[in-house]
Amino acid sequence: MPETPEQPAIEVSHLVKTYAGVTAVNDISFTVPRGEIIGFLGPNGAGKSTTMRILTGYLPATSGKVSICGFRVSDEPDAVKRRIGYMPENNPLPEDMRVSEYLYFRGRLKEVPRRKLGSRIDEVLELCDLKRVRHKIIGKLSKGFRQRVGIAESVLAEPPVIIMDEPTIGLDPHQILIVRDLIASLRGRMTVLISSHILPEIEMTCDRVLIINQGRIVAQGTPAELRREVLGQSAYEIDAAGPMGSLPFVLGSIVPGLSVASEGPPDDLGFRKIKLKTISDEDAGEAILRACLSEGLRVRALSRARPTLEDVFLAATRRSWDAVAEDPKDRGRS
Repeated sequence: MPETPEQPAIEVSHLVKTYAGVTAVNDISFTVPRGEIIGFLGPNGAGKSTTMRILTGYLPATSGKVSICGFRVSDEPDAVKRRIGYMPENNPLPEDMRVSEYLYFRGRLKEVPRRKLGSRIDEVLELCDLKRVRHKIIGKLSKGFRQRVGIAESVLAEPPVIIMDEPTIGLDPHQILIVRDLIASLRGRMTVLISSHILPEIEMTCDRVLIINQGRIVAQGTPAELRREVLGQSAYEIDAAGPMGSLPFVLGSIVPGLSVASEGPPDDLGFRKIKLKTISDEDAGEAILRACLSEGLRVRALSRARPTLEDVFLAATRRSWDAVAEDPKDRGRS
């Protein structure tokens, strides 16, 4: 099939992978448009690495369809591998080669034209902050530098799809920032599927997030969409003093669904912390402040507690575990 720009970068339909009767990936489907950065999240053993290995052609699927840029992984594995840069978890690197030698060797294997390879190696060394170690032997590099060599190798041939499994393992905060900026720089030029346990990095870097648990996709969407879908509410905290009697009624009348979740004891100055919750995702801070002042309250602080991606991740995976526990047909499938 000829490749066209309209085709999604990644198409997965009803993918299943079993090992000796144990289902590691259980009928998952998703599509990734070109140029998008996708976070792929899940607890250990959820099926993330298995799915990534199937996408790259390293593992065969038990059933289902997987396509990369319009090419079926099962039918045209060579065409697929030419279009993927893959960095597996615990990336195996030759310890006796120098960094520049290894990138040259990999570039030739990836069919990068010789006349372009030298300048391209310089580019990825600059991108990954590796110029100072280009002549060092890989086996003598720190874990962080080795990770960046793996990232440099994955983007070397400028493939349309990059798949990275835990690329920031072992990196210090400075190196994580470098990797985050590198991945963000690929947006629009390459499609990136990235698995990581560093959820703030995923939230800041990715356009969309897929959450997988027990081999199934349990949530997907932008971080904002997932907050609404999985948690379904926003929270506010007021630090105020004064008469509280009619406050719940007043708040409910100005913002639909807004209610008092908890009320703490007063401190020495009479101020107490009041936690509010609402199903609306719109900012209601100004309306809450006006209502408090109209009731004669003295407000010392008002803040909105936005749930993090970690909150969404924990809620989505917990919800899927609860669903399996309640459905006897699904027991024993993990």
